[in-house]
Amino acid sequence: MAKVLCGATRRSRLVFSSASASWGLLTRCPLSPCFGDARSLETLAFEEIQASEKPVNSTAFVLHGLLGSGRNWRSFSRDLAAQLQKSSPSQVWRMVLVDMRNHGRSAGLKGLDLPHDMVNAAKDLANLVKSHGWAWPDVVIGHSMGGKVALEFAASVARGDYGELAVLPKQLWVLDSIPGEVNSDETNGEVEKVLLTLQSLPSPLPSRKWVVDHMLNLGFSKMLSNWIGSNLKNEGEHVVWAFDLQACIEMFDSYREKSYWPLLEHPPKGLEIAIVQAENSDRWTQHVIERLDYLSRKQEGPEEGKISLHVLPKSGHWVHVDNPKGLLEIVASNFYSCT
Repeated sequence: MAKVLCGATRRSRLVFSSASASWGLLTRCPLSPCFGDARSLETLAFEEIQASEKPVNSTAFVLHGLLGSGRNWRSFSRDLAAQLQKSSPSQVWRMVLVDMRNHGRSAGLKGLDLPHDMVNAAKDLANLVKSHGWAWPDVVIGHSMGGKVALEFAASVARGDYGELAVLPKQLWVLDSIPGEVNSDETNGEVEKVLLTLQSLPSPLPSRKWVVDHMLNLGFSKMLSNWIGSNLKNEGEHVVWAFDLQACIEMFDSYREKSYWPLLEHPPKGLEIAIVQAENSDRWTQHVIERLDYLSRKQEGPEEGKISLHVLPKSGHWVHVDNPKGLLEIVASNFYSCT
């Protein structure tokens, strides 16, 4: 696989009124150099959403899955922030929607560490915190590949990889992401089929409609085909991907190979890892479900955190699309609160 350098950051801030549920783009901030490195690095692109203009006292990072971007999670994050504001007015949450390396507005950024794997994707989050002088996130929410990046981030903080000042999150939400190694033989291999198909497409691409129609003709679902098409951007008379395909394939390989069972078996003190299994997702084998169920029921020791397992009904892998109300109910009702 071709290795591609990346790294760059633009920031958008979205603030909306929980009463009217309206929101708008307010500010964009310039690129920022990465903290603590002699190189002039650019940090990941991101957007911020909060439910009021009160001073923020809690932060959640929201991480998308493979080939996605932070914008995929705008509606859910907006609704979650409003729900949390309503249930606990004194705790004002800021949702930071991150475009991970090689994805969205972070695609093509220069200066990020290689290889393109879960370790460096999580390190990007630490660099984002340091470069802006932020408090460390209280909660990290990750979908699919983003779930494993969240697990790597927590494990790295616990090991001291980001320095003594790094603070462990209070809670991780791992949304339909298998914590161990992923064997494509145990799923329908849809992700692999999509990646192979995208690799086979001509360059440049004629149009978004051409790509969607091509995917449909190959037998992919309408929802998946339209979602793939939404990741295209105009470039002259043609369209190009809003992600770096070859680098994303490297990240997917790392996602499949990494296992975080040791972290789940002995979570650090003060950390809750909440796993959400989509009821109709093909990614879950019986032995994985049974192992997670056992860990969630096991009584944690005084020096360990805890695991919780939640099942999202009437949903496949795309949890925020298939059953956003059900997902919101699970997450909001079990979300970390300092009150």
